[in-house]
Amino acid sequence: MTPLILPGRRPEDFLWATGIENTFVPQTRPGHRALDEYQLMGHYDHWREDLALARELGVKAIRWGVPWYRVQPFQPDEYDWRWTDQVLQHLVEELGITPIVDLMHYGCPFWLRREFASAEYVESVANYAGAFARRYAGLVRWYTPLNEPIVTALYCGQRGLWPPYLRGETGYVTVLLQVIEGIIATVAALKSVSPDIVLVHVEASGLSRTAREDLHAVAREEQSRALLPYDLLTGRVTHEHPLFPWLIRSGASPDRLAAIAERPVPFDLMGLNFYPQWSTTQLYIDRRGRLAYQPVEQDGAGFSELIQEYWERYRIPIMVTETSARGDEPIRARWLEASVAAIRGLRARGVPVLGYTWFPLFTMIDWRYRFGRGPVEEYRLELGLYTLNGTSSESSRSRWHATPLVEQFRSYVSDPEGAVGSLGVV
Repeated sequence: MTPLILPGRRPEDFLWATGIENTFVPQTRPGHRALDEYQLMGHYDHWREDLALARELGVKAIRWGVPWYRVQPFQPDEYDWRWTDQVLQHLVEELGITPIVDLMHYGCPFWLRREFASAEYVESVANYAGAFARRYAGLVRWYTPLNEPIVTALYCGQRGLWPPYLRGETGYVTVLLQVIEGIIATVAALKSVSPDIVLVHVEASGLSRTAREDLHAVAREEQSRALLPYDLLTGRVTHEHPLFPWLIRSGASPDRLAAIAERPVPFDLMGLNFYPQWSTTQLYIDRRGRLAYQPVEQDGAGFSELIQEYWERYRIPIMVTETSARGDEPIRARWLEASVAAIRGLRARGVPVLGYTWFPLFTMIDWRYRFGRGPVEEYRLELGLYTLNGTSSESSRSRWHATPLVEQFRSYVSDPEGAVGSLGVV
């Protein structure tokens, strides 16, 4: 197989990709069920059928995650690679598709007490990354060290929904700095094995808006918080950063922040995740006089503006690493058309958007399953190009139903000049 190189300016270099939802939150507590998307969707058993869909689409790459808690189930120095050996070899050598590997997609092993808040987290995740890189040096070159630091900090550190169940601003900063240091250590471990790896950082992007003049400063601060993980990873958070005082008041050490700033991560692609129904938020004052938030611009009107802002701030080539739309097939088809058209417009203006990922490839399970009581079928979330036929445990030739979006997506892949055009002058 010819190795996939970093995308270039020409339309034929554009990186079309898809991905399989791979959130892993295996720890349970009263009222909280284990959330392993691979298990709930039957991917552990039906991975050949699932991955074959990516080949049908004609994509060059797929975002695919490793269940760390299953690879390293019992203790720090003991690995079980049997399942990942099969999948990665088949994906690369049989299907000819490049995996962009999520090394961390929320879940930590059971033996890592306090998970992201553990004093051993940074060293543990780096050791795991290094072991993975050594084993798959001939198969895997593209990596996402950790998917969505900001969501990890929100769910695990501020809202207390996922382990280690911290709450408040201090919890948020605790988890955020841990995952940032984990990414830095992971990159160092990967590059010590393979200096030529391609690093695709993936973050949940979004815009904060308000119609009230007196809330503009609050909206700007919210936007700064959305950019904070990238600012930390690119060495921008010094004592002059607007959020530096808040970080210190929330438990961050100035020396720790300085050490992070001295080790910027050399990302090759800045991956942005954007969903029209969730990624743009309006701030307002509710009936009780309190600050509140609601999603706006559900048609995704802010998509181009958001990408433009990230490019102007960081000057790192961009890949849309997740996008799709919630709703029926016509809604999803309209967003597919609109988002690809937006990328064409951005590229014509010289904004280097080098790749596009429709995510997920097929049916996923809504995260609300973790806190619900109903059967898994009640929590199916249709964002993908394919939908599941029957139950996730059934083994049949009709496991997947191809929606009309499949042919729509394939038409873009087969005609990149018409779909996204050439990259203009930067």
